[in-house]
Amino acid sequence: MTALPEDLLRDCARQVLGALVRRGADFASAEDAVQEALLEATLKWPDTGVPAEPAAWLTTVAKRKLVDAQRSETSRRLREETVAAEPEPGPTQQADDTLLLLFLCCHPALSPTLAVPLTLRAVGGLTTREIAEAYLLPEATIAQRISRAKKTIADQSLDQPGDLAVVLRVLYLIFNEGYTAGEDRIDLAAEAIRLVRLLYAARPEPEVGGLLALMLLHHARRFARFDGGRVVPLDEQDRSRWDTAMIADGIGILTSELAHNNHGEYQVQAAIAALHDDAQSADETDWTQILAWYDELVVLTNNPLAELSRAVALGEVDGPLAGLRALDGIEQRLTDYHRLHAVRAHLQERAGNGPQAAELFTKAANSTTSAAERIHLLKRAAKARAE
Repeated sequence: MTALPEDLLRDCARQVLGALVRRGADFASAEDAVQEALLEATLKWPDTGVPAEPAAWLTTVAKRKLVDAQRSETSRRLREETVAAEPEPGPTQQADDTLLLLFLCCHPALSPTLAVPLTLRAVGGLTTREIAEAYLLPEATIAQRISRAKKTIADQSLDQPGDLAVVLRVLYLIFNEGYTAGEDRIDLAAEAIRLVRLLYAARPEPEVGGLLALMLLHHARRFARFDGGRVVPLDEQDRSRWDTAMIADGIGILTSELAHNNHGEYQVQAAIAALHDDAQSADETDWTQILAWYDELVVLTNNPLAELSRAVALGEVDGPLAGLRALDGIEQRLTDYHRLHAVRAHLQERAGNGPQAAELFTKAANSTTSAAERIHLLKRAAKARAE
């Protein structure tokens, strides 16, 4: 098995699964057939060599496995009639099949808790164990979620276009998990970027491009975000470690999509990230423009997290007291959210109120589930207490 290219098997598996589903197979049976075909490939290819068209070889084997699996449930005559009536397959439609598979895994009938692991398993090609490790959950828990997801979508119709907004939200959740995970876990952020690139190639719409740009502009800072497991805040990061090629790629995509003048939340968030990435130092950050973009984001989303970030920008433009006043309007919507306490602590610290800042940083540390973030917040509390 180690002699075969893992990327080749992963890509072929996604193509074959999408092709089987497009031709009418139910998701669970199709995935079982693909796994059996992959097993057969790992046994035969090391001796016979990789076929010239590996995806076609696997599709043929997987279709045969599907027919074999149906023998115990359908009569021989009905099976033969079904096989005889099946039209010859047309040209391989890898991009269309991948897109269909992505929309199926992100079906509106699925909650994000179910859609995320199913997408990573079926479209991303990650194993159940890899997904569990990425989310720091037991493998059995992820397996149960994937199984529930398959059952939920088993009878869903595929004759209607999928909900693009749901797909984008699931991919954004995958990216965020990878972005906040640290250095020692599977790079879900990179996988999310890969999936959005596939989607963007098939559906080059402004918000798809906006999400891709947003991910690139954030992921470009990945090597500067942690230092030996310690979280490094944006204003303290070594900007020479940022990926300038990725930043240029993200800004290029964003500029193209903003030209359509049909702004969505991902384009606006990407514009904010671009302003941060464009600054040569923290002191050169254009907070006035950032505040203007946050104003637009709040109108677009009515999201308290957008208002929370806007308060930080307002504190930079009009002073920390203005930022603190802005927080009063969203406190009830965020309750004990750790970022609310952290932002309030940051603004209190900037206003010269060290004891209050230390207390709030400690409160934020006790509310977060991230070990790296907890250590960072406790250090901020100690610093504020000493000032």
